[in-house]
Amino acid sequence: MKKIFLSMLAAAVMTACSSSTEESTETVETATAEETVVEESTEAETEEPAEAPAAQEVTVELESNDMMKFDKSEIFVPASSKVTLTLTHTGKMKKEVMGHNFVLLAKGTSIPDFAAKAVAAKDNDYIPEGDAVIAHTSIIGGGESTSVTFDAPAPGTYQFICSFPGHYGAMKGEFIVE
Repeated sequence: MKKIFLSMLAAAVMTACSSSTEESTETVETATAEETVVEESTEAETEEPAEAPAAQEVTVELESNDMMKFDKSEIFVPASSKVTLTLTHTGKMKKEVMGHNFVLLAKGTSIPDFAAKAVAAKDNDYIPEGDAVIAHTSIIGGGESTSVTFDAPAPGTYQFICSFPGHYGAMKGEFIVE
């Protein structure tokens, strides 16, 4: 009788273990199905296009004077930025005598060749026709200021000058896009 009782007890234990294994398997399958759903919704969320970040706005102050000098010989700006450059003439002389502007030149532009063409472009603030100019201000005289807003060019080093006749030799610098 003991043997029968032990056999029945063993059978009951095995049945119980077998049931809990099946339940456990179902639970794992359910969890796997839920994880799959979560993963799919995460993928759907990442597929939506993200908004492009707004361009960084940079303000640059540049001064010029009656001594034919800019107060900066280097200007640094971040790549992909929107640049607003304000040129202020701190001198007293009129623009017809000691006018200044800011001219940002494209890479590879010969400054002496550009300046030679600029002399003939008086009616256009000494900015000759062509694609050598990335951005420029108008000519200003003592006590005046002017601004220009433009997108920074590709990373690299560019030259800037004043294109008023005879000024480019002393009034020049590097515009560095990082």
